[in-house]
Amino acid sequence: MPLFIVEKRESTFKYHLFLTLLALSLIFSSVFTASAKTAPPAMVPQSFTGLAESVSPAVVNIRTVKTMRGGGPVFRHFQREPFGKNDPFEDFFERFFGEEQQREYKQRSLGSGFIIDPEGFIVTNNHVIEGADEIIVKLKNGKEFDAEIVGRDPNTDLALLKVKTPENFEALKLGDSDSLQVGQWVVAIGSPFGLEQTVTAGIVSAKGRVIGSGPYDDFIQTDASINPGNSGGPLTNMEGEVIGINTAIVASGQGIGFAIPINLAKGIIEQLKATGEVTRGWLGVAIQDLTKEMVEYYNLKDRKGVLVAKVFENDPADKAGIKAQDIIISVNGKKIETSRELTSMIATLVVGEKAKVTVLRNGKEKIFTVNIAKRDEVKLASESTSKNGEAGEIGVQVSNITPEIADRLNISEADGVIVTGVDSGSKSDVAGIQTGDIIREINRKRIKNIDDFKNTLLTIKQGEPISMFIHRINTGFIVVRMVK
Repeated sequence: MPLFIVEKRESTFKYHLFLTLLALSLIFSSVFTASAKTAPPAMVPQSFTGLAESVSPAVVNIRTVKTMRGGGPVFRHFQREPFGKNDPFEDFFERFFGEEQQREYKQRSLGSGFIIDPEGFIVTNNHVIEGADEIIVKLKNGKEFDAEIVGRDPNTDLALLKVKTPENFEALKLGDSDSLQVGQWVVAIGSPFGLEQTVTAGIVSAKGRVIGSGPYDDFIQTDASINPGNSGGPLTNMEGEVIGINTAIVASGQGIGFAIPINLAKGIIEQLKATGEVTRGWLGVAIQDLTKEMVEYYNLKDRKGVLVAKVFENDPADKAGIKAQDIIISVNGKKIETSRELTSMIATLVVGEKAKVTVLRNGKEKIFTVNIAKRDEVKLASESTSKNGEAGEIGVQVSNITPEIADRLNISEADGVIVTGVDSGSKSDVAGIQTGDIIREINRKRIKNIDDFKNTLLTIKQGEPISMFIHRINTGFIVVRMVK
């Protein structure tokens, strides 16, 4: 065989071999690439050690001492009012123990906190230090210092302390709770059950939780283990930034804890540091969420808003021209969907600020410039108590039927009162009363307005039955029963 033919065949063989190897290489490469793309991410960080070491020096244990009156250690467990405010044992102890029950004793409690400033400013929960005569903070290194209250805000359960020493401290960086995502890893550090510097980890279970603790509920829910004593401690992200303040737990649940978002706390902390108190904006209106029937009546379709139930005379909204039955749909261009959103937004506005409030009136949008005033919490609490009266005992809020609602529902204005809210877990809730129900009779007595409603409830004694004759739109008439 000629030499050039052999060389040609060898060359052809090598060429085909090269192509085969190249093809196999590309196939394996694509398989590995696809495998890498579809491989699940690591679910658990390799270690929380570095994070714990960097954060823990700024986390403190808080011990408080309060002077209490009422029976000392023997009767101390009755102070928790296991039967509610009307404790049936109260008269018993007063009758048989008299002044003995009024002896003073020292009540000690534990909590957590964290340093936010090298000068010794410490953030914690208000309930940790409320009423305390003595506050002692302890660092990880064992050093203890007396602390004083700079300011506190019961509405958000926040408090700011200051350590009485010229020493500089390590401080934690505040993060951005708005950027927090459900499923993200978080770490809680505190003193559960008095066990100092305990580190627990978990994920963000949910955001924006409302648990009924106050008017500004907006909690981060986490399954990081939180227990009594963790209150006031930091909830951090994996970068060691504080994104929440551990505050509450569900007593009957496991793995359910709640933290105040740090973005909600930042402005409050700044005010407490500057003035020792919190000033909130006030619009001057009583508001309520829209019921399904109201949405249909006002022909809102996909639009949402908050109904103005009442405008307080000579307050900002009244002076600006806002009226009852207006529907507030936005403030400074930001849409409003619920009464809680509106309350929180107005509260963040600066007193004296001019806010643009957009309302729907008779189907048309109107914009009003409102000069925000200062919210008077004491006055509002007093008004709320007098308005709710005995109705608060059964957990239902009602309003008179306006001409517009009466016309839309084809009923008379004197046909009862309309339910505007039902407290979760209350007697009314358990009985089955719903928002939008029209209460026409109570124990066979005709109800025409709020005064009839309140006065009738006042005549019913504790433990006596209550029967309500109710008109439920699109259902008909029903009767609900409960015991007062």
